[in-house]
Amino acid sequence: MRSTILAALLAGLLAAPAAVALSVPTPISTAIADPSRPAEDVERDATRHPAELLAFAGVQEGNVVVDWIPGGGYFTRLFSGAVGENGKVYAWVPKEIEAAHDMGAAATALGAERKNVQTVIEPFLATTTIKDADIVWTSQNYHDLYADFMGHPDVAAFNKEVFGMLKPGGVYVIVDHVAAAGAPPETGNTLHRIDPALVKKEVEAAGFVFEEESKVLANPDDAHDLAVFDDKIRGKTDQFVYKFRKPAA
Repeated sequence: MRSTILAALLAGLLAAPAAVALSVPTPISTAIADPSRPAEDVERDATRHPAELLAFAGVQEGNVVVDWIPGGGYFTRLFSGAVGENGKVYAWVPKEIEAAHDMGAAATALGAERKNVQTVIEPFLATTTIKDADIVWTSQNYHDLYADFMGHPDVAAFNKEVFGMLKPGGVYVIVDHVAAAGAPPETGNTLHRIDPALVKKEVEAAGFVFEEESKVLANPDDAHDLAVFDDKIRGKTDQFVYKFRKPAA
């Protein structure tokens, strides 16, 4: 089953038109093919497009990658495999929400599972122990900055915190569910979506420069009016993928 899914994934990449062909570095393709990955992770590859996303983020061997709110560890494991033994991955969870959905326990398990993964559970706006990262990544979590369970932290301060943990030239990649243009921030709490324009405005205000967008998770058939857990759209939402860069100087 694993080999069949991987073959289909790679075949899809090879069949892409030359204009949009993607070069997937060997460390990324090796991480995806890692036989130690859980079967449920592998089954999600067809819809999560890990090869395209990790290549878009620029993940390389030896990188330091921060996975903010890693959930079950889908991307954390891929980052771990791609950066190799000379790289490092931080599974970063705010202490205020470590009990929610067992986030802290799941992150701790990832640290025990992978030698190059370090679990960091610390207060939301602490003076973080994470420094000189190459990439800070978060998938389907940014909208939760406006969710009740998160405690409504200072979003501007959070983005500044991310800015501080990156080395000059490092990147901040945000994947999230698209909300309708002009939707208020509270949509993050109600529909679990966020307006990409709001994200761009907030992140740029922290000093980042918007670099590019990937459309690999876009779905033009999503009307942006349903909660992401609604059976009519779950697993098929329109998602944006934004890359921001911390200026090199």
